Amino acid sequence: MHLSLLLICHVFLFLSVAALPSDPQALGDEHRKRASEYFSPPYYPTPKGGWVPEWRASYARAQALVAQMTLVEKINLTTGTGLFMGRCVGNTGSVPRFGIPSLCLEDSPLGVAKADNITAFPAGITIGATWDRDLMYVRGAALGAEARGKGVNIQLGPSVGPLGRCPWAGRNRESFGADPYLQGVAGYLTVKGMQSNGVIATTKHLVGNEQEQHRLDSRVQPAISSNIDDRTLHELYLWPFAETVRAGVGAVMIAYNEVNDSSCSQNSKLINGILKDELGFQGFVMTDWLAQIGGVSSALAGLDMTMPGDVFVPLIGQSYWAYDLAIAVLNGSVPLGRLNDMATRIRTGPLYPGALFSPSGVVNEYVNVQSDHYKIVREVGRGAATMLKNDNKTLPLSTSAKIRIFGSDAGSNPKGPNACENRACNVGVLGMGWGSGSVDYPYLVAPVDAIKAKAPNVVASLTDTFPQSQSPAADEVAADEVALVFISSDSGENQNTVEGNPGDRNSLYAWHNGDELVKRAAQIYRNVVVIVHTVGPIIMDNWIDLPSVKGVLVAHLPGQEAGNSLVDILFGDFSPSGHLPYTIPKSEADVSVFKPVGVGFNIGQIHSPFSEGLYIDYRYFNKQGITPRYPFGHGLSYTTFSFGSASIKKRTQLTATPPPPPPKGPTPVFPATIPAASEAAWPSGFNRIWRYIYPYVENPQNIRVGKYPYPEGYSTAEKPLPLAGGSQGGNANLWDEMFQVSVRVASTGSVPEKVVTQLYLQFPPYIPYDTPRIQLRGFVKTLLNPGQSATVTLSLTRKDMSVWDVVQQNWVIPGIGAGGYTVWLGQSSADLPISCNTATL
Repeated sequence: MHLSLLLICHVFLFLSVAALPSDPQALGDEHRKRASEYFSPPYYPTPKGGWVPEWRASYARAQALVAQMTLVEKINLTTGTGLFMGRCVGNTGSVPRFGIPSLCLEDSPLGVAKADNITAFPAGITIGATWDRDLMYVRGAALGAEARGKGVNIQLGPSVGPLGRCPWAGRNRESFGADPYLQGVAGYLTVKGMQSNGVIATTKHLVGNEQEQHRLDSRVQPAISSNIDDRTLHELYLWPFAETVRAGVGAVMIAYNEVNDSSCSQNSKLINGILKDELGFQGFVMTDWLAQIGGVSSALAGLDMTMPGDVFVPLIGQSYWAYDLAIAVLNGSVPLGRLNDMATRIRTGPLYPGALFSPSGVVNEYVNVQSDHYKIVREVGRGAATMLKNDNKTLPLSTSAKIRIFGSDAGSNPKGPNACENRACNVGVLGMGWGSGSVDYPYLVAPVDAIKAKAPNVVASLTDTFPQSQSPAADEVAADEVALVFISSDSGENQNTVEGNPGDRNSLYAWHNGDELVKRAAQIYRNVVVIVHTVGPIIMDNWIDLPSVKGVLVAHLPGQEAGNSLVDILFGDFSPSGHLPYTIPKSEADVSVFKPVGVGFNIGQIHSPFSEGLYIDYRYFNKQGITPRYPFGHGLSYTTFSFGSASIKKRTQLTATPPPPPPKGPTPVFPATIPAASEAAWPSGFNRIWRYIYPYVENPQNIRVGKYPYPEGYSTAEKPLPLAGGSQGGNANLWDEMFQVSVRVASTGSVPEKVVTQLYLQFPPYIPYDTPRIQLRGFVKTLLNPGQSATVTLSLTRKDMSVWDVVQQNWVIPGIGAGGYTVWLGQSSADLPISCNTATL
């Protein structure tokens, strides 16, 4: 979300997402014509909601209500009342006649924003680093409980876009990691947890929002276009969105950027074709804040709600919808059925499956909703802590050790943790990034305070310049003395520039002279442990191989319990069990192909070609033969584990494509007669509030039905159900279990610990599709006591084993008769000692 005033409606194409096939000769004429282009074909009309069995009862209740509504009552549900025109960041109109209040939409993915008496949870990247399915759900449930307690109807999270293509990107830390499978699991469980408490979750940002710079439309420049081929879109960037749709998410927020030269807010292929038809999404689609750039065009393309309701210049009471949507329905340019579907989808939201009740009552008052959620924050923080290096078993520390602390990241912001609006500064310990994906801290435990509470012999220098006055000679330092050096790297949303970083990071090196601080400490102290609070990968090669640097612990973005969750690990109360949710390169040059494009001033639209296709993060490193500093999935612990041999069982007979989906079920039916124009008239004696956005029309009696210049390809004829569709998330058969993999894991150490078993799939050789060497397709986190062993079981679904075929427009298992799939098991993408193969079955 962004509240910039510099947005503009510009001329754009009604396009969506097309194929960039690997074999143009095999395609038909249209595919051949588009083989070398990033193109978005039109897809109309908008599929109606309500045909998925799980939502049928909810839709029936919503239909009964919407059928009684007037024109303006329906429109009130679709349009925000204007920026700052309510207690929440977004507020819809109300329908008092039926007791429907203004719906409250509120940030953020890590807690309830702009509120007190709430919990500042760890960021998405931190929960991703836990690789813990249970914690993913528990954190989601706590997020939902707090939102409900504050009267929030629609919580604006989780984020599964950006995916993390660009390591510099400002909002990667809101999502769960640089892999679609990891993001998909975390997104699915977060949605399930949030919505278990009666709050509508919002999956965002659909799609291709992989950098902050140039993401917005302005008066002089259209938004950046993320140019993504069809297969890459499906196998990478849409994958986690499909998982949240499968979880029954109630809302999806579109991104600011364009995809293939079409604004996401009115990309008919993306919204109508992929999200609502192929993925079977039954909830409603909203804009990001001030992202709408057209009225009729966006309605026809499948948009259901505009937020916060204003045009690109807010605070003047003007909207692309509201009164203009009333005119568009009355003059026939927007079919009445489209408005009925919008209202039904939105009204279905508070009635979605699993929500026994929706929030009601006072909104955003001084209600304490924290409960004991600090325990979850602390558990997530320590479960995410990722130990990258531990020479000579320097960690855990003894509470009697002589400890020296260096770096401002160990301390507190002297002006308070909320001194900077939207956390747009990096002062003191870094617990979250900046922008709309932040909340106000109720408190923030600094590491130095938590360490001093645990150990008596601590001296701290909370500056980012090594203190000369406190610098002993190297030969004066005791052998058991330990220097803890705290460094950080921050990022955020581009509504703020922090220390010259415009949302996206300017570099992947530590902020605040971090590298020099580590090197100076390493010149004097024999035992240096570097503790990193960061939004993503940082370059460590300036100091990682120094003999004195014995340990590295990445604490990610731990939220309000930053210090407490850290000391749980530092002193051995718990063993670190986090694993990297991204790859750490040795240099920026290793990932330079993914740098943000168009940095600085540019004239004209910026295009970002995702020409690497499927090869991001560890997939890219493997393809290019680049050795990372630390691989995706890496993480050490205070104990050791061993893996026994693996076994694999076939559960379902393989077929190249899934069985065809059943026909769609019935959808709500409403009268098709355009209502009387008088329904849109201003009520007599109505007291208008300046800047508030209303659905009423001046002189509605003058509206006439006319001929509208519809976009190219527009049609009112319903399209057949895509072969890849049929249920929430796609064809239900995609989640059939094809194989079951089991492996024995044993603890060979001396302390209790959680082991993360990771499963990577290697596709058969000699198939007619280019596929990454390995792809994450499963993980399980298991607690083992010393000497204990357990059998870990993981499943491979049809989708796990499929590729997206751009010609068939379907998921295809390509390995039948072409050799078996190899299953690799281990503790990181580069540590996979155990394998088995499906060819033996």
